[in-house]
Amino acid sequence: MTKKKIAITSDHAGFYLKEKLFKYLVSKKYEVRDLGSKTDEVSDYPDYGHALADAVASGEYDLGITICGTGNGMNMVVNKHQGIRGALCWNEEMSRLARAHNDANICALPGRFISESEAYLIVKTFVETSFEGGRHTPRIGKIPIVKY
Repeated sequence: MTKKKIAITSDHAGFYLKEKLFKYLVSKKYEVRDLGSKTDEVSDYPDYGHALADAVASGEYDLGITICGTGNGMNMVVNKHQGIRGALCWNEEMSRLARAHNDANICALPGRFISESEAYLIVKTFVETSFEGGRHTPRIGKIPIVKY
């Protein structure tokens, strides 16, 4: 089985957690690309969120992980992109349901509101959970905006 390709990014508020999650994912033998931020200096989350959403929407990466202070800013940015289904995940159950029911392809983490151990569990669950399909599939099909 081929391991998923994962892109990860953060702004300054999520920098240290991103660094730890990057190492964790590499240790689990995933192909991981760090799209920044490269320091904890103040930065603008949209710059990083758009780059990650583009990488996932293009199919270059299977999944993405974003980290900012609340998770909300990055999640708002990535969800502006067609083909992206970003989910704010603050615990394991939200992470599992986002993948299983919503086929989320980006996990937004609230770096200032979860512990490191919670972050590992959320990411592990997000990456390992598959979309259930079935009754959820037609709903996912209704998400993209189609102009007539």
